[in-house]
Amino acid sequence: VARPAIGHHEADRFLPYIWNVFFFILFCNLMGLLPWAGSPTGAMAVTGAMAILTFAVVLLAGMAKFGPVRFFIGQVPHMDLPFVLAIFLWPMMFVIEIVGLCIRHFILAVRLLANMFAGHLVLAVILGFIALSADHAAWYGVMPASVLGATALTFLELFVAFLQAYLFAFL
Repeated sequence: VARPAIGHHEADRFLPYIWNVFFFILFCNLMGLLPWAGSPTGAMAVTGAMAILTFAVVLLAGMAKFGPVRFFIGQVPHMDLPFVLAIFLWPMMFVIEIVGLCIRHFILAVRLLANMFAGHLVLAVILGFIALSADHAAWYGVMPASVLGATALTFLELFVAFLQAYLFAFL
């Protein structure tokens, strides 16, 4: 087995994928800040596809490094247990770890979707207050407050766009 060069880590080969994921999600999130463009990450199809791709990369990379059997056996942490107890606990731990691996990637998709959808929904509701108060004298108070609130939330949404791209790539 060839050793990596000094200053390089074995995980460096995944850096192009991680950067692509980061910038794709960031671009999609920032697209959602444009009034006429929708956010692709506000749809489960896009976030789900990203999570499935990441899940496939994790599985394939793990199986390529350790082999399929050692990869799946390695999912269960080593436990110093008596053999009789290990017979019952190991299969349960194996199922829990495999389900956890699947859930972890599903949660990546749901977290990204929920944050993008919720931000857009809150902005729409706040700006909707202007339309609801259009025929009333309250409009003169509601309109400036709504515009200022929507502006502040847009800056928050800009921060969330970067944060969600970072979290998806990091996790």
